[in-house]
Amino acid sequence: MMPPPWLICVRRPLLSWTVWDQFYGEAVVKACIENGAHFLDISGEPKFLESMYLKYDRQAADNGVYIVGSCGFDSIPADLGVLFTRNSIQGTLTAVESFLSFKSGPEGTCIHDGTWQSAIHGVADQGNLKNLRKKMSLKPLPIVGKKLNRRSAVFYSKEVQQYAIPFLGSDASVVKRTQRYLYENLQETPVQYAAYAAVGGITSVIQLMFAGVLFLLFTKFSFGRKLLIKYPKFFSFGYFSKEGPTQKQIDESSFSITFFGEGYRQGLKTQQGKPNVKICTQISGPEAGYVATPIAMVQAGITILKEPESLPENGGVYTPGAAFSKTKLIDRLSKSGIRFIVLSKIDA
Repeated sequence: MMPPPWLICVRRPLLSWTVWDQFYGEAVVKACIENGAHFLDISGEPKFLESMYLKYDRQAADNGVYIVGSCGFDSIPADLGVLFTRNSIQGTLTAVESFLSFKSGPEGTCIHDGTWQSAIHGVADQGNLKNLRKKMSLKPLPIVGKKLNRRSAVFYSKEVQQYAIPFLGSDASVVKRTQRYLYENLQETPVQYAAYAAVGGITSVIQLMFAGVLFLLFTKFSFGRKLLIKYPKFFSFGYFSKEGPTQKQIDESSFSITFFGEGYRQGLKTQQGKPNVKICTQISGPEAGYVATPIAMVQAGITILKEPESLPENGGVYTPGAAFSKTKLIDRLSKSGIRFIVLSKIDA
C-alpha cells in the first residue's frame, strides 16, 4: 500500500530551474512517483514537460501522485487565463489570443541568464522535441467556430497598440495540452490559442530582429552556444545577465497578459455562423520571475493539499489548467496579488 502522498516543492538550485529540469529533473519526478509524493515545478521547457507526460503519466496515475509542471510564470497566467476567459464569457469560448507586456521602472529591467541558457538549449533541441511529438501520435483537436489564423513573425497589434511577436515560451504548448485534456476527458469545447508578446516601438523591433538573427545563428553550433552562455549581457543587449535584476528593478517591475477571445452566446450552436461574442480579460501582477512565480507555485501547492476532491479523479502528469480547472486556484491567486479581471464583453 502506498504511503499517503505528500507535496514536494523542490528548492530552486543555483542553475535556472528550467535548465536544471532539462538535465536533472527526470530523476526527481521518478523519485516522487515511486515514493508517493506530489510534484510541482516551474519548468518552461516543452520537451521536458511533454516527455514526462509520455514516460510517467500512467505510473503516476497508478500511484495516485499528481505531477504538475509549469506552475510558475510559465505557464499558470496563460493557462488559467484562458480558463478564466472561458468561464467569464457565459457561452462557448472558441478562440483566444493573448498579449504579454512587461513594465519596468527608471532603472530598466534585467533577467537572470539561467532563462537565457534555457532558451539556448531549447532552440538547439527543437529537432528532438519534434521527434517526441511524432512519437506521441496525437490527433489534431477539432476546430470549433472560426479558425484562428497565426500572425506573422513581427506585426503591429491594434489590440495593444505596439509591435508584437509570437511568444517563444511554453505557454502555447501548455495551453494546448490543457485543452486536449478538457476535450478528451471532460468533453469540453476545445479553445484555439495563440500567444504573443508586445515589444514596443520600431526601435525595439530592430534591436530584437538583430539579436534574434545572431541568437538563431549561434545556437546552431556548439562554439556559438558557448559564446552565448558566456556573454549573455552582450548578445542580449543587456536584457540578460549573470547577476540578474537588482532588488529595485524587481520592485519596480510588473507584468500583464491581455486575452482577446471570441465565441458564441449561451444556447447558440457553435457551428452556425460567425462567432458573435467578443471578450477581453486581463491578468496582471508583480515582477514575473522572482515575485509572481513563487506566488503561483505556492498557491498551486496549497490547492493540491487543501482541495484534493477538486483535482482530477486519478493522479498523473498534468498541466496547471488540467489539474486545477475545477479548483479555487484563481481565487487564491487573486487574493495573493495576481489579479484576474474582465475588461470588456460585447456582442459582435
